[in-house]
Amino acid sequence: MTEKVIQINSDAGIHARPAMMLVKEAMKYPCEVYFIKGDIEANGKSIMSVLSLAITKGTKLIVRAKGEEEKEAVENIVRLIQTEFNS
Repeated sequence: MTEKVIQINSDAGIHARPAMMLVKEAMKYPCEVYFIKGDIEANGKSIMSVLSLAITKGTKLIVRAKGEEEKEAVENIVRLIQTEFNS
């Protein structure tokens, strides 16, 4: 299992377009991908699950992956968030 904590700095948080970008990135990897906000865990490959987290600016989010290519998945998803979805 690989995970990293990241703070969301985008003024708009993670709404529909960036959530879809996260899901598309997660789908590239064979591992399981999760986003965790507080005690709520969302399936990173499900748009509805990601949107249900209601991620706003300042939210601390855990990006977690389990399985094959987990490190690459976490690194690339975190990079996408850090660049505020402008990669």
